Amino acid sequence: MPNKMSAQCHCGAVVVNVELVDGFKTIRRCNCSFCRMRGAVVVSASGIEVIKGKETLTEYRFNTREVAHYFCSVCGIYTFHQSRSNPEQYGVNVACIAGVSPFDFSFVKVTDGIHHPKDGGEGGVAGYLSYVAK
Repeated sequence: MPNKMSAQCHCGAVVVNVELVDGFKTIRRCNCSFCRMRGAVVVSASGIEVIKGKETLTEYRFNTREVAHYFCSVCGIYTFHQSRSNPEQYGVNVACIAGVSPFDFSFVKVTDGIHHPKDGGEGGVAGYLSYVAK
């Protein structure tokens, strides 16, 4: 798959171009309090270009307030966030990328955000989620 892709929220008010770091080799979920509730599968991106709807994006910061998580203020869909581990990168909701579904991936690594290294924890991998089509 190409590393430059288009993504959008559910209603189409927010459209972004993303440049993936390493294709879909970096897909993951996180077990921190926020990501656990959000439930999105994300992929690493080295760049985000908002093509449409910058004024429609809503920013949410929690805990240390170091990084911003962006949502469409119209439909509420989480689109992307700045990486806490590497602020030069972003996590992009794979469900927002054109032609991609979180169910395209049979195994998804779950990172240990509960014990994030920036909070003094070890981080690493907490486990794996699997999806088996019926």
